[in-house]
Amino acid sequence: MHNPKIEKAAAEIEKTKAKIAELAARLREQERAKTRLENEQIVAIVREERISDAELSSLMGALRRARPPEAEAPAQNTARTEVARNAGGDED
Repeated sequence: MHNPKIEKAAAEIEKTKAKIAELAARLREQERAKTRLENEQIVAIVREERISDAELSSLMGALRRARPPEAEAPAQNTARTEVARNAGGDED
């Protein structure tokens, strides 16, 4: 049985899924770009302060030991999770 309304609805669903997948990919790239910029900033600070590898390692160890247990796990990015879920992805 041919029903144009159902076909139109199905086409809209596919169009929406494609847009969600496109936006999810764009979001992942934006997150990678942000991480790169943050990493560059950290490297610049370390170089500016002329921190040696040993000093940096010692500092990071001290920070890990001083961190409360609940702060160890990074917060989930719920917006990204929701976009991936809606796009049919299994990303977190």
